[in-house]
Amino acid sequence: MAIKLLMLKKIMVKMILFYQHKAPQHMRDSCLYTPSCSNYMLLAIGKHGALVGAIMGLKRIIRCKPPNGGTDYP
Repeated sequence: MAIKLLMLKKIMVKMILFYQHKAPQHMRDSCLYTPSCSNYMLLAIGKHGALVGAIMGLKRIIRCKPPNGGTDYP
């Protein structure tokens, strides 16, 4: 079980890094928060693990619209 979660964590991190490298610049710059939503998800996954971190990151992406914004760390 622990090995599967570790593999899931590695896969998720690679997917986020791929997005950060390949996504259009205007998309990456549109985040209203500091750190950006993708960096937030990387921090959340590192701090809370793959499942909880992914849920936290998805919730953050959902609320990334006006009037929300500002500094928000996991």
